[in-house]
Amino acid sequence: MSANSRMTIAVHVLTWMSLDRQNNEVATSDRIAGSVNTNPVVIRRCLGDLRKAGLVQAKRGVGAGWILTREPEETSLLEVYLAVEGGGPFGMHHTPPNPDCPIGFGIRPALQQVYSGLEEQMQQELARTTIADMLRDVLTQQR
Repeated sequence: MSANSRMTIAVHVLTWMSLDRQNNEVATSDRIAGSVNTNPVVIRRCLGDLRKAGLVQAKRGVGAGWILTREPEETSLLEVYLAVEGGGPFGMHHTPPNPDCPIGFGIRPALQQVYSGLEEQMQQELARTTIADMLRDVLTQQR
């Protein structure tokens, strides 16, 4: 099993777009895909989710590409998470456990209690961090 990287890719995309905004450039899925080292189709799917959430918009015509809809300081990682993840960081069994088993019967409610607490803490942390914070932190790594 591999971890879901949708959040990581979305933050990467928005951080790239934030840098482009500083440089008065328009982001393209091909350029972003080069940075993420993935197929542009993956980036376009991510951009579609971000557009539905109102975080980015497509720019048509000359200089076509993608732009942020607001300043990077105004976009929290929580908003990004809610745009691309949904459902929380941990999922339950794909098929219901055996209800006749003493563990299978009670594992879901027990885990749900733990997961709910973790989700709340995670969302609080994500709400404190913005895309501008990410860009600043990334750029300081280069020095």
